Amino acid sequence: MAQQGVAPNLMTYTSVIDALCKAKAMDKAEYFLRQMVDNGVVPDNVTYNSLIHGYSSSGHWKEPVRVSKEMTSRRVTADVHTYNMFMTFLCKHGRSKEAAGIFDTMAMKGLKPDNVSYAILLHGYATEGCLVDMINLFNSMERNCILPDCCIFNILINAYAKSGKLDKAMLIFNEMQKQGVSPDAVTYLPVIDAFCKKGRLDDAMIMFNQMIDTGLRPDTAVYTSLIQGFCTHGDLVKAKELVTEMMNKGIPPPDIKFFHSIMQNLCTEGRVIEARDILGLIAHIGMRPNVCTFNILIGGYCLVRKMEDASKIFDDMMSYGLEPSNITYGILINGYCKNLRIDDGLILFKEMLRKGVKPTTFNYNVILDGLFLAGRTVAAKEKFHEMAESGADVCIDTYCIVLGGLCRNNCYSEAIMLFQKLSATNVKFDITVVNIIIGAFYRVQRNQEAKDLFVAIPANGLVPNSVTYTIMMRNLIKEGSIEEADDLFLSMEKSGCTADSYMLNLIVRMLLEKGELVKAGNYMSKVDAKSYSLEAKTVSLLISLFSGKGKYREHIGLLPTKYRFREEAATV
Repeated sequence: MAQQGVAPNLMTYTSVIDALCKAKAMDKAEYFLRQMVDNGVVPDNVTYNSLIHGYSSSGHWKEPVRVSKEMTSRRVTADVHTYNMFMTFLCKHGRSKEAAGIFDTMAMKGLKPDNVSYAILLHGYATEGCLVDMINLFNSMERNCILPDCCIFNILINAYAKSGKLDKAMLIFNEMQKQGVSPDAVTYLPVIDAFCKKGRLDDAMIMFNQMIDTGLRPDTAVYTSLIQGFCTHGDLVKAKELVTEMMNKGIPPPDIKFFHSIMQNLCTEGRVIEARDILGLIAHIGMRPNVCTFNILIGGYCLVRKMEDASKIFDDMMSYGLEPSNITYGILINGYCKNLRIDDGLILFKEMLRKGVKPTTFNYNVILDGLFLAGRTVAAKEKFHEMAESGADVCIDTYCIVLGGLCRNNCYSEAIMLFQKLSATNVKFDITVVNIIIGAFYRVQRNQEAKDLFVAIPANGLVPNSVTYTIMMRNLIKEGSIEEADDLFLSMEKSGCTADSYMLNLIVRMLLEKGELVKAGNYMSKVDAKSYSLEAKTVSLLISLFSGKGKYREHIGLLPTKYRFREEAATV
């Protein structure tokens, strides 16, 4: 154009700028904008909208605002599309309230929001769970003579269905049809999925059949929702029918990972037999179960303490021609250890070594935890040394298991020595390990060292948690440092760490046992302020101390009013 002496006009520049913005080449787009202005071609709102869209879709916020100000300075009027882009950016980043402000600004400037404007803000509200704001905005459409389209209705139906409010979703669905708007495949999917998740499979099938009757073709997502629903609620015959129907229609069936997800959920709920039945469905599709399939079932049986069944699945796996992985061994060994069958776990660990399966950190951690749990400390220490020599990574979890295991078996001094030895080699610990050692120092009456370690926590790049503060509070009260304990509690609250129910109940009991009734009452008030409840042990202690024959009956007035129970009630 330039060589032939043809000067670019507004459309030329806008087309080039729009293309560059879509390609995220914003520097080049700005270059052509400057060239355009220098050549006396005045940008219009389409030009500026391209820039605003380019910047906002790239995740920038300040630049679109700058472009908008430049628009205003050049007396180029923003249109509905301009405002919609700003709203889209805000809603995408969870700022629907600010987007609503822009929506209101449009009306103030004499612009009428269109269906896209409403859809953007409705979707923003729906995504953030602001369902009241969402329905209020939807209702305002009728007042402003804006007819909602299928997209608008889909946003509402999806929001209500995903939040479990199926009745409201169906009301909108019916209203949609009443207004002559035909549902599409997107309309049906969230409703069918929600019905399946709630176990309302008959309703899901009614919607599915209605969808087909209206000429819509169910896609993979609709079928997988139904198949998952029927698998989860025990109707594998119907699930098989749907899979066959899918395949006959040329729709690829769900993959093995889909069925693994269902099996895992069933096993987590203790429904292992139902999870095992899904193997038949997998075979029906022509899929071959893999190591992960068997791992899920082994883990499921371990979870419900049916170790003989878990062992049988392990054997079935090998009969099927699959070699157990170190994860398989780890799951079964963990099951044996958690069910206090440590010898069976050790036998399996040795079998793993014999078969040439190299133990991982997870395998060693499982066997170490089992040995410490069984009180076999010497064997656990030997296994820990074996782990270090094998070249397996010793991680934070390993240190937690070893140090915690030593402490559980009353080897506090040994745990402290190991911690100090590892600290000298610059091993980085987490707060769980530090908590274990603070507790160990207190158990061997090395209180000052426990306090020093607590004080050093920030210097080690760690943050105390509620467990840390519970250990410190328990031991400060135990040694009679009540004021120091109070100060520590205040500093904990200032740091943003929240006291849990266990901590507060423990503090209340310890203060009551020490006769610190006023302070105990203060912490009881904190229990109420956080909407916690007194534990049974705390209630029992209160009754024994403040009932008719209790040694503090005459001082019951020192407790908060709600705990000043009548003698004849003998309850709190």
